Amino acid sequence: MANIAYMRVSTVEQNLGRQQEALEKHNIDKWFIEKISGKNTDRPQLKAMLDYAREGDVIYIESFSRLARNTKDLLDIIDRLNGNNIQVISLKENLDTSTPTGKLMLTMIGAISTFEREIMLERQKEGIKIAKEEGKYKGRVKKERPKEWEEYKKEYYTRKINLVELAKKCNVSRPIIYKWLKEELKEEKE
Repeated sequence: MANIAYMRVSTVEQNLGRQQEALEKHNIDKWFIEKISGKNTDRPQLKAMLDYAREGDVIYIESFSRLARNTKDLLDIIDRLNGNNIQVISLKENLDTSTPTGKLMLTMIGAISTFEREIMLERQKEGIKIAKEEGKYKGRVKKERPKEWEEYKKEYYTRKINLVELAKKCNVSRPIIYKWLKEELKEEKE
């Protein structure tokens, strides 16, 4: 039986300190940490954790929002884990998903979290629309590739540096690097 921790923040710039501090009290044997959006379940460390966990293990999370951002994904993950007799404990919500009450509360919390996120996104869209109408919103400033881009890219493709190091050299986030690489592949195909 292993104590497993899963931590996630949405961007490279965000800090995992608060989550780590809360989880360290539980004698964690294996940590799965990622800095990536939780908008879907296509996350490397989440997949690795799901593959790693075995019957009798306990997975600790700081809150259910770290595991999934919508109710369906959250319930699917929990069902998969509970089906394999893997317990999930959320510290923030103080829930154990292996109990009937925990399962009920999980469903309710997941639905509320999904609702809150959708309302927040709706308000954000409304605010952007108003700002555009008033000429105050110009959108995100497009990040330009550094003049050393070709050199950095070559280092990346020859495995002298990894993606994180490439992003640091370019002073951008990993998603921006993915976008640049994808754009270049698209241009090559045309």
